[in-house]
Amino acid sequence: MTAPRERVGRAFAAAPDYDGHARVQRDVAQDLAARITALDLPERPRILEIGCGTGFLTQALAGLGGDWLVTDLAPEMLQRCRARLGEAVRHRFAVLDGEYGTPEGGPFDLICSSLAVQWFDDAPAALSRIAGWLAPGGHLMVSTLGPGSFAEWRTAHDPEGLAPGTPRFAPIADFGAGVAAVERRAEHHDSPLAFLHALKAIGAQTAEEDHRPLSPGQLRRVMARFAQNGCNVTYEVVTCHLKSRN
Repeated sequence: MTAPRERVGRAFAAAPDYDGHARVQRDVAQDLAARITALDLPERPRILEIGCGTGFLTQALAGLGGDWLVTDLAPEMLQRCRARLGEAVRHRFAVLDGEYGTPEGGPFDLICSSLAVQWFDDAPAALSRIAGWLAPGGHLMVSTLGPGSFAEWRTAHDPEGLAPGTPRFAPIADFGAGVAAVERRAEHHDSPLAFLHALKAIGAQTAEEDHRPLSPGQLRRVMARFAQNGCNVTYEVVTCHLKSRN
């Protein structure tokens, strides 16, 4: 993924109605939480969350207990997550670039992230580095997006010989043996404009750095083809699970 991280951070910080439009993101966080609660974690785990957003995963894991370090690239998202959870002694909040930064307070028994690492420059390499922050026997479990995501929007560009600005997500094979599951989730939108507005509302409109914006005419033709195909988009959700040795 090659969208500049400063632009990614600004887009999510300015997301006007993330919770109202992030239906798939909420469901994915719930499913990831169910996987995490089934892990063999210590009674009081030390937990790091990367890319908390507004707190879908953090809230879904509220019953897990433990000592939390909740992080995000955007300070505004941290504030929204804190507001969702309320003040809790076990939750600490910090701005962190999960790909290039280093958190305080490790090692961790659990490192988790829901639909955030797809914005990294090299998600597979980053996960390998992040796994080094695990305590012996610790778990790294994240959900991310695979290259099959938004296939319908890309297909609408093909007859025009155009490339969409949607990110080029890492191939699933690049995550190696860490891939625990691959699932596809469909989302329907009432119109092409509704799809584009939803992307902006959740801060996910940031294009690839080398993307050339479409002309108004090109965009109209792409949107018309997208509408002909039903205004549906697919999210290819990849769950990765790495465990450190005891």
